[in-house]
Amino acid sequence: MTQSYKTVFDGTQEALRAEPGQALATFTAESRQAEGLRSEVQTRQFSLTVDEPEALGGTDQGPNPVELVLAALASCQEITYRLYADSLGIPLDSVSVKVDGDLDLRGFFSVDEAVRPGFQAIRAEVTLDSPASEAELDRLKATVDRFCPVLDILGNRTPVSLTFAEADRAETQAAE
Repeated sequence: MTQSYKTVFDGTQEALRAEPGQALATFTAESRQAEGLRSEVQTRQFSLTVDEPEALGGTDQGPNPVELVLAALASCQEITYRLYADSLGIPLDSVSVKVDGDLDLRGFFSVDEAVRPGFQAIRAEVTLDSPASEAELDRLKATVDRFCPVLDILGNRTPVSLTFAEADRAETQAAE
């Protein structure tokens, strides 16, 4: 890795300390079910197809939502390791993450009310290529575990508000 993110990290920290009112960032994703269980998602300028595997009724045209949660954790860990390694001056040649999640489908399919529909457990293995000492890597891991946004989202309750809106019936009938 030839690029150092220390300048970006330090500059962002300094700017946020000077203007804490500018710290709130809102990210948005919009999804529309396209056909069957396949959805098309837009976030910023990116499009993503989300679908279920054929065994669960989908057409397997993209990752399913729970796979995206695992991907979000893996990639957020990698990003957070890179930023904090550079910020702390800990050499890091590469980082990769493998994440597994156990989902008991009896919860989602309402087979057993005692089984929650979400992950029962998530396991991640972070692989670092670094000449740093074990103590430096332990310090880096503790820092990443503290500041990784997706790890925080998964490990702590985040208030979620879902509202319901009906499509305009006149628009719906006109489209038919």
